Amino acid sequence: MALKPETRAKLMGVSTATLCTALFKRGLKNQFIQDVRPLKFKGQNMVGEAFTLRYIPAREDLNPITVFQDRAHPQRKAVEEIPPGSVMVIDSRKDARAASAGSILVTRLQVRGVAGIVTDGGFRDSPEIAELDIPAYHNRPSAPTNLTLHQALDINVPIGCGDVAVFPGDVVVGDGEGVFIIPAHLADEIADEAVEMTAFEDFVLERVQQGRSIIGLYPATDPQTKVDFEAWRKANGR
Repeated sequence: MALKPETRAKLMGVSTATLCTALFKRGLKNQFIQDVRPLKFKGQNMVGEAFTLRYIPAREDLNPITVFQDRAHPQRKAVEEIPPGSVMVIDSRKDARAASAGSILVTRLQVRGVAGIVTDGGFRDSPEIAELDIPAYHNRPSAPTNLTLHQALDINVPIGCGDVAVFPGDVVVGDGEGVFIIPAHLADEIADEAVEMTAFEDFVLERVQQGRSIIGLYPATDPQTKVDFEAWRKANGR
């Protein structure tokens, strides 16, 4: 099922930390991609459906530099076939010794209207990618071409990225901390719950900044906290 515009809008305003808690309540503990961070946070969330690319270890006789002359090369096909509004998620086996992509390919994704790119490997040309408008998340900079270690094999299949299972169509959310994966069938309800959680946490933070103790406030075990929260929501249009 496609990501609804209203669900996308809600996920633009919540943190990956809040999403982690919402999924934990449902028994899902491993949805935050490990050891992946933004090259340069753009000030707003990255949200889109996952379109995946899978690398395997390169075998030298099958992965010379001439493979890029093949117009059907999986990496090139992925860049041209990913739908606008999606997020490319790359399985680089957590190996950043060679790049998953460089600035030319990422620029092409930006021009095509892709919502972002994530790899558990690295990017070459990372300073240039960091200055693009498209959100980009990786492990660390990596100058060598992907061909030296990675062989692009599959497009839009289930992958592992940073120890998280990512299925095509899963909803990808990235913020200043990192990247979170929401199973597609849970996206609507998680977005609704995360918006509610965010409102309450904003209320709590405001009260803590004013000197209030967290006891009875967070969590809201004091009945007066719920009364105060409802009044706060009304006053703030939340």
